Amino acid sequence: MDPSAIKNEAPEQAVAADGQSENDSGVAGDMQSLWHELRELNHMHFRLAALEAQQAGNSLVVMIVAGIMAAVLLSVAWLGFLAAALLALSRYGILADNILLILLAVVLNLLLALVLWGVIRSKGYDLRFPATIRSLRSISPAHQNKEEL
Repeated sequence: MDPSAIKNEAPEQAVAADGQSENDSGVAGDMQSLWHELRELNHMHFRLAALEAQQAGNSLVVMIVAGIMAAVLLSVAWLGFLAAALLALSRYGILADNILLILLAVVLNLLLALVLWGVIRSKGYDLRFPATIRSLRSISPAHQNKEEL
């Protein structure tokens, strides 16, 4: 072999080694930059989630207050309707006794409350997340062990 050829190969190998280390440092820098961008993106996602949770909380409070106000107005309207119906019954002579008229109003309110209680009770089952509970039980380890036996 020619000694000048060996000298020529050595600088090429040195350049290749330097290129490799530059390439590695470039990849490491890119990975570090990507990691910082990912952290920043996660931070932005958490900020967005926090702001949306705050907005949802404010909306929930407004909805509850509006619901309570609507319930009060509907209750007053219902009582006004009952009073008008009772006055009409009294005026046309169907029921002349004021005590019976008041008792009729109480009975109508209690019947309506009983119907609403039945609706609430029937809908209470859905509050226990029955489909979710069934799906969780189907994948639980204790349930799988029972099936294997």
